[in-house]
Amino acid sequence: MQSRRRFLGAAAATIVLSRLSPARSAQRTVLNDVSRLNPTPVAKHVTISKSATDELVARIRAELKEAQAGRRTVAASVARHSMGGQSLPRDGTAITLESGPLELDTATNTYRTTAGNRWSDVIRSLDPRGFSPSVMQSNSDFGVGSTFCVNAHGWPVPHGPFGSTVKAIRMVLADGTLMQCSRSENPELFSLAMGGYGLFGIIVELDVEMTPNLLLEPRFERMAPERFAEAFTHAIDTDRTLAMAYGRLSVSRKSFFDDALMVTYRPAAAQPSLLPPVASSGKLTGLQNDIYRAQTGWEVAKNLRWFMESRIGPTITGSRATRNSLMAEPVINLAQKDMRRTDILHEYFVAPERFNEFLAACREIIPKSRAEFLNVTLRYVAEDRTPTLAIAPVRRIAAVMSFSQEISPEGEVDMIETTEKLIDRVTAIGGAFYLPYRLHARRDQVEKAYPAAAAFVAAKRHYDPNLMFRNAMWDTYFA
Repeated sequence: MQSRRRFLGAAAATIVLSRLSPARSAQRTVLNDVSRLNPTPVAKHVTISKSATDELVARIRAELKEAQAGRRTVAASVARHSMGGQSLPRDGTAITLESGPLELDTATNTYRTTAGNRWSDVIRSLDPRGFSPSVMQSNSDFGVGSTFCVNAHGWPVPHGPFGSTVKAIRMVLADGTLMQCSRSENPELFSLAMGGYGLFGIIVELDVEMTPNLLLEPRFERMAPERFAEAFTHAIDTDRTLAMAYGRLSVSRKSFFDDALMVTYRPAAAQPSLLPPVASSGKLTGLQNDIYRAQTGWEVAKNLRWFMESRIGPTITGSRATRNSLMAEPVINLAQKDMRRTDILHEYFVAPERFNEFLAACREIIPKSRAEFLNVTLRYVAEDRTPTLAIAPVRRIAAVMSFSQEISPEGEVDMIETTEKLIDRVTAIGGAFYLPYRLHARRDQVEKAYPAAAAFVAAKRHYDPNLMFRNAMWDTYFA
């Protein structure tokens, strides 16, 4: 009887509270990012699609005004490919930008694009006119504005990150002001927004460099990993015809980082009068993708994949391809279909002179981890000191690493411990780690890798005193 009274009393209290506070009973929208590990409730999710710039700005201003009235935070994104909730405003307004206009200026070799265009949209527009993005992210389904906000890099050489090829941006600030920013106009905001993770405003439009599209031929060279940094930088420094370049390392636990492959692309001697239309290069489709996925828990597959890539490279990569086709690879080709696991990226930036110390650290730490290490791609990032949070204050080699992690508490603990160990070793040799991935670093590690972090935070509080633009990264590393 007493338990029945307690039940009826609790039920009555629930009814009363729901009537007093109807907002609390409303179902919230829950968004996630590509990691599938950051389900985040948001008060509102709005998608702005195929808008001209004036309309886009008006829509954004309206959302900012509404969010301000409701004391909500705001974050804008395109595809939410970041892995640590950088595009997710808890209990705030999430804005998704979709594709819009894109214009070419062949006289200045630039194009103007709305921030919601993905790289596949850019390539489709540039390719028929014989042009290609000077730098873009290595997969074509990321958003252009998002690429600027994380200041991602690609594998065209001898370039710095994407931001180094951006001439100007237009950005809506927290008070609704539309600002034109470049290296000469509002240069401080330009530097803060480049690699600023959307914390200073919403990018609506960018003016970006383009370059002629070319037919390229690959060369493959195997070598000891300790030779890679010198060979890589020597090729880039001395061969002006070099257009694209990357490296790979063996990943099986028994022969971890024991073998290296350098792949370089140069223009074909005979350029056709009419280049073939852009097509995905298909490096990781079909059988190759099956083998890539079979690496999880099966060392034989890791050895087989390395044999195919390092010994039969041209049959996987293709003999000749246009610059655009090489960059048109969608990230969906790497999609993880096992719902018990998720793919987690790490990225580390080290000076070429310290690369061998980086190899030693990885050999010591990664094979002992619980996660499965699937791939590492090595890229060149030229010096670029423009961003406040610079990833390449000196030229660096970037190591983009892919892990397959269990979706479990044990998998999370292992990944946190592995990440902290790697960051400690990388920062000890003057390197840095990339911020758009899981938020597993300690604050002291962030400050060591990014010495301007305190200035970044002070500027954020100056330009956005009410902290309207916030996300999980701000709350974890900077708040």
